[in-house]
Formats: sequence, structure tokens, C-alpha cells
Amino acid sequence: MNQLTTKELAFIEDEIRAEAITAKTINWCASLCEDQQLKQQLEQIAESHQLKIADLSQYFNRSEHIQ
Repeated sequence: MNQLTTKELAFIEDEIRAEAITAKTINWCASLCEDQQLKQQLEQIAESHQLKIADLSQYFNRSEHIQ
């Protein structure tokens, strides 16, 4: 189990939020895209950001808060 300070935990929370915003924005762009090849590429990029969210969330949940 990782031991993280409040500052480190806050940083991870900020990273999760940033990745979520990025993924949603890219998905929104993909939904408006008429070029199928570009749309698929954008969807793959968004999926990679969603996977980062899952990884960061797991790391965050396995961490222990220290003072």
C-alpha cells in the first residue's frame, strides 16, 4: 500500500479530473466528426484517457493517507 500526503492525494484527484475532462472533450469532438477515420482515432484517444482514469483511481484507492 502506498502512503501519500494530502498534497499528493490532491494532485492525483486533480489528474483524475483533468483526464475525465479531456476524455469527455475528445468524445464530444468525435461525436461531431464526419470523417469516420478521424472519428475512430479520436474515440481511441478518448478511451486511452479513460483507461488512465481507471489506473489513477485504483492507485488513489489503494493509497493510505499520511500526515
